Amino acid sequence: MSLSSLARAAGIAAWALAATAAGAQPNYPDKPLRIMVGASPGGGTDILARVLADKFSPVLKQPVTVENRPGASNTIAGELTARAAADGATLLLATNTAQAVAPHILKLKYDPLKDLTPIGLVAVMPNVLVVSANSPYRSVKDLVAAMAAKPGGFKYASSGIGSTQHVGGEAFNLATGMKSIHVPYKGSSQAHIDIISGEVDMMFDSTSSAMGQIKAGKFRALAVSAPQRSPELPDVPTLAEQGVKGADVSTWYGLYVTAGTPRPAVDRLNAELVRTLKLADVQARIKALGGEPGALTGDPFAAMNRQEFDHYGQLVRDANIKAE
Repeated sequence: MSLSSLARAAGIAAWALAATAAGAQPNYPDKPLRIMVGASPGGGTDILARVLADKFSPVLKQPVTVENRPGASNTIAGELTARAAADGATLLLATNTAQAVAPHILKLKYDPLKDLTPIGLVAVMPNVLVVSANSPYRSVKDLVAAMAAKPGGFKYASSGIGSTQHVGGEAFNLATGMKSIHVPYKGSSQAHIDIISGEVDMMFDSTSSAMGQIKAGKFRALAVSAPQRSPELPDVPTLAEQGVKGADVSTWYGLYVTAGTPRPAVDRLNAELVRTLKLADVQARIKALGGEPGALTGDPFAAMNRQEFDHYGQLVRDANIKAE
């Protein structure tokens, strides 16, 4: 599903949940909460999780901490959340990497669609094709020409097998007829080091993760992997504008809780997420990362997750993506 499609889908969100759930369970939460993150500190998922933790804690009147468990395409955090006590104390900020891509590639010990209860869509970010600021490539045309001259000689980084960065790289290979080599890392922040040094040639990173390096002048953005340009990167053309069609991959972030959590707790979390995403400073933070705040909660968000699961399953099969 494209960034624009997700934005349009947000219009059907049931914002009325906020009014009905605000006082749903006066005793919840009665203990500290943790938000599990399947990525390293400093990446996009971690940034958004800490934004939520900061906003949730004063209202829920409990400490809310972020626990990073990177690895296995973000699924370690997902499995820990799925196996946690169903009391609403363990939340998960997941991306479509773990919720829609990795299940088609890795053998998981949990079912992300059945063992986690969706709370809501937090944000949607386009992916962006980046190279080192010292790279000689200044456009997708330059990059593809160099790849054609040196078949199999280019490497692209990702935050792990089955990540949206991985899928974005393979979709690019498929759309251009080129072949670049996948180099997986345990998180985007580790991959950034090798992109900057030139050890790895390129990366199809989420804007939330890459924006800091772009603004710091360490990354050069060659293309946005979305139907429209990013408002935060207005001078960076889309892949389609540069002749590469059918390779758009965006990253979305959703909040989940352990399946079986009592409905009143789920409704309270729904209401808190809705409240938080309406805050002007939170919206500004998400937009500064190149994304759009989410507006889907409950069943509409679950339906979107299922649609994305099916979409990426087909893409994984078309690109013949396998665990390496």
